[in-house]
Amino acid sequence: MARVEPFAAKLHFIPRGIRPVQAAIVNAQRDYFSHAPGWVLLTTTGRRTGLPRETLLPCVRSDNHIYLISTYGWQSDWIRNLRKNPKVKVTCNGEVVPGHAKMIEKLDDKIRIVSEHPFAFFAPFELVQAVALTAAMRPLLVAFLRGWVASRPVVAIRI
Repeated sequence: MARVEPFAAKLHFIPRGIRPVQAAIVNAQRDYFSHAPGWVLLTTTGRRTGLPRETLLPCVRSDNHIYLISTYGWQSDWIRNLRKNPKVKVTCNGEVVPGHAKMIEKLDDKIRIVSEHPFAFFAPFELVQAVALTAAMRPLLVAFLRGWVASRPVVAIRI
């Protein structure tokens, strides 16, 4: 069965094009981004080069897992890197820890994950995260995420 890609997959050239700018911003504000609520610095191994590749991604943390959703579907470089090598390092709460990534592809499992662990993927700011998870906003966020994950991979990183 062929995978259905989100429209955003056609736009995966955008993060590639802004990668140097994003890297400069992340490096200049590394302390903030390594502690940013609802975000993680993910280090994968490049599928062709074997070199470490770091990207800033929205996430939700739960016990010994971190959950991520790929905006650009299966075309994201970090997703393609994980498919070749699921061993990763994550920087969150100021700590770098090793992890192992697993792709969640079954729709029921993806819906269960975002229903139990919703997160606001649109901004690494504590206020935005707090507002998005209020009793009034959470049901709207969960409903949006259930549709959002239908054509996107969800990644569970065991740390």
